[in-house]
Amino acid sequence: MNRIRLRWKVFAYLLGFCAFLLVVLWLFQTVFLNDMYKFIRRQELRSIISMVEDEIDNPQLLEILIRIQVENDIMIAPTHEFIPPFGTGPEPRVRQGNVLVETITENKVFTLRDGRTLSLTFYALITPVDATVTTLRYQLYFVSGIMLLLAVALATIIAGRVSKPIEDINRGALRLAKGDFDTRFAGKGFSEISELSGTLNSAAIELGKVEGLRRELLANVSHDLRTPLSLIYGYAEMMNDFPGEITPEQTKVIMDETRRMTTLVNDILDISRLETDMERLNVSRFDLTESLLETIRRLQELLKPEGFVITIAYDYNVLVDADEVKIGRAFYNLLINAVNYSGEDRVVAVRQTVAGGIVRVSVTDSGEGVGDDEKPFIWDRYYKSAKQHSRAITGTGLGLSIVKRIVDLHGGRYGVESETGKGSTFWYEIAAAI
Repeated sequence: MNRIRLRWKVFAYLLGFCAFLLVVLWLFQTVFLNDMYKFIRRQELRSIISMVEDEIDNPQLLEILIRIQVENDIMIAPTHEFIPPFGTGPEPRVRQGNVLVETITENKVFTLRDGRTLSLTFYALITPVDATVTTLRYQLYFVSGIMLLLAVALATIIAGRVSKPIEDINRGALRLAKGDFDTRFAGKGFSEISELSGTLNSAAIELGKVEGLRRELLANVSHDLRTPLSLIYGYAEMMNDFPGEITPEQTKVIMDETRRMTTLVNDILDISRLETDMERLNVSRFDLTESLLETIRRLQELLKPEGFVITIAYDYNVLVDADEVKIGRAFYNLLINAVNYSGEDRVVAVRQTVAGGIVRVSVTDSGEGVGDDEKPFIWDRYYKSAKQHSRAITGTGLGLSIVKRIVDLHGGRYGVESETGKGSTFWYEIAAAI
């Protein structure tokens, strides 16, 4: 496992790059300086030859040659012996005073306008560079020392600026991992760090929401279980103490409260399976309309003592290719939601419509409606409206979340149309069978 800290990695890379630049500078300013100088002089010589070739018939050619010798330190003289063009032998030396100076020599034969030829030899003098190399070497000692000091300082600063935001984010991530969901990240200096900070902030917010929902779920489940358990225990104790006075009403309370607990547990298990994809779709072709009617009949019978009326309107029976059990559960949850929030008339209206190969099932209640501030959250897990229920059916806040997940698994759509004080219409759409 690599345990080297980012700060020291960045420091080492920057310092290594600086050392590499210094090595390159030393090579070019000392080892390769003489060769580079000769290469440049050779290029200058060939450029001069090309210029003389262009001016060979100029009456002022002599003046041009003198100016070249003065300005470019290149000697030009008639050729007295044969020298191969752009000679390949060792470079000759010429004498300047008592000093032999190395030269680069090129011979060129020019053809004049009148047909005559003129052979000139060009001598590019090579000034000794030993003293220059020594001077540069001493300069490089100082330059290298200064550059190393500056490189260490700069590498330390840059390494710190690069690593510090990441270290801060790491410390924040550790706090987040320990459950501090109020942690916020403020990475600065680099766009990638800022983007990472934004992503982690979003994750912290979402985790905080999940934690809040978890606590709310525990509170809801505890509340929803406490009441039926208390009733079941109370009536069971009464039946135990007075076995001869058992009435149908007492047993019905126990059965109703047990049913509520069963529904609650089923909701929690269903959303868990759906969210983790443990339960797959069992697709088959079935009559959706008949499934809706059957669900309405069963629920109508259950709610009859409380005076609820469920109506349904449809044009004709529709077949769909879907998971009958899950689609039935989604519809049942919409009905229960409508019953929970229905108005004083206790009427729930169901409508089935078909358009463009898509069947829509909508459930309308006459309750208080859903405000615009609540609409973004009603499909979230464990969300419960602050409005009062008309009856005490299990309220875990999972019903609409289960509908959302089931419809998503079928590739359908869902939504709500509602105004405060005018009731709500919840709907979902899936493809009809062809």
